[in-house]
Amino acid sequence: MSHYLALIVDDEPDIRELLEITLNRMKIDTLSAENITAAKTLLQNNKFNLCLTDMKLPDGNGLGLVDFIQAKYSHLPVAVITAHGNTETAVKAMKTGAFDFLSKPVDLQSLRLLVNSALKLSAPAARERRSRDTLLGESEAMRFIRSKIAKVARSQAPVFISGESGSGKELVAKQIHKQSPRNDQPFIAVNCGAIPHELVESEFFGHKKGSFTGAHSDKEGLFQAAEGGTLFLDEVGDLPAALQVKLLRAIQEKKIRPVGGYQEISTNVRILSATHQNLAKMVQEGYFRQDLFYRINVIELAVPPLRERREDIPKLAQHFLENIAGKSGLPQPKLSNDAILALKQYPFPGNVRELENILERAIALFDGDRIESTDLNLPDLVSPPAHTSSKPQDLIQGSLENYLEEIEKQAISEALEQNKWNKTATAKQLGLTFRSLRYRLKKLGLE
Repeated sequence: MSHYLALIVDDEPDIRELLEITLNRMKIDTLSAENITAAKTLLQNNKFNLCLTDMKLPDGNGLGLVDFIQAKYSHLPVAVITAHGNTETAVKAMKTGAFDFLSKPVDLQSLRLLVNSALKLSAPAARERRSRDTLLGESEAMRFIRSKIAKVARSQAPVFISGESGSGKELVAKQIHKQSPRNDQPFIAVNCGAIPHELVESEFFGHKKGSFTGAHSDKEGLFQAAEGGTLFLDEVGDLPAALQVKLLRAIQEKKIRPVGGYQEISTNVRILSATHQNLAKMVQEGYFRQDLFYRINVIELAVPPLRERREDIPKLAQHFLENIAGKSGLPQPKLSNDAILALKQYPFPGNVRELENILERAIALFDGDRIESTDLNLPDLVSPPAHTSSKPQDLIQGSLENYLEEIEKQAISEALEQNKWNKTATAKQLGLTFRSLRYRLKKLGLE
């Protein structure tokens, strides 16, 4: 007997036999069921490490079995077998809790890769890796994020991470990868807005020698570099339209074609994506493909802004002070009570990244062994009216978004005037992609 046992649920004898033979050759024992009723009986009487189920069964739908296993055997990875090209069914299955999916006709190489990934979840070495020491904070929001990461890490489903700039989206993506069965394979992060449009396809899918001017040799793309691991697409909203189509196909078919190549290459990559933009709104306005958004947004994970978890600020500040002092070789200063209060009242439009920058600047400029509120040099984002005595945090709520929008509008207007309304030069000056600038111009009514 092997160490692993798999449950195969399919009403077609030929499919069951194909799956049994393939898994047996991988030294995995199998038990089979031709319907949901028989599968439930086997689940009650055996301890399985993996379940493969067809979607269409004589006495019900495969999604019902996924639901049942999620409720009764939540640690058992389930992969569903769908009809070819039935993306909607595959997405529904993963939203329900399926580990992954396979399309008919079953590709045996893809099956083996899926099985190996699934078995890592039940292997003795695959213990839960806590993220408490990386994603700091004991607020309700952060406890929820950590618990959600532990859950989605067990799946192969694409995850869309939303949140403001500086809130820690890449850190969340790294934790999903570290707690997943792919943790021993590469984690590749790419800022989609930082790649020149003329090179973006080559960067993602690679190219063959001679495929365009300057292609002096074959080049591996990001998908190949992340093979077996995780590809994190930061600022995915900045992808050009032509690349969005090809990315959609790569995710759905799990295959890519290098620029200048004639053969497709199978890929085994999990996609995580993120943006600080409102991607749903970009879909409505025609800037982002709806079908791609639907495909990358199988599971959404929203990272809260720092102002919504103010109770975490002291612990985060302590962590940053330790790191900054350690790197500089200076004694670690302490924050006064007034400084902590000032930080808690500040709205942090730049979120956790801004907190780190503020403390780094304070350490560089202050004298003594304790940082006071005046040493923080916090920007005066909202000036209270002279006749009121309201607390700063009360005045900030509701007005911050409008305030930041006005700042953005003013900065873009000034840059446009400086560049004589040349949008390409303006985008370059502001560090934006041309596409991102166009989106902001429309959003702010500057077109």
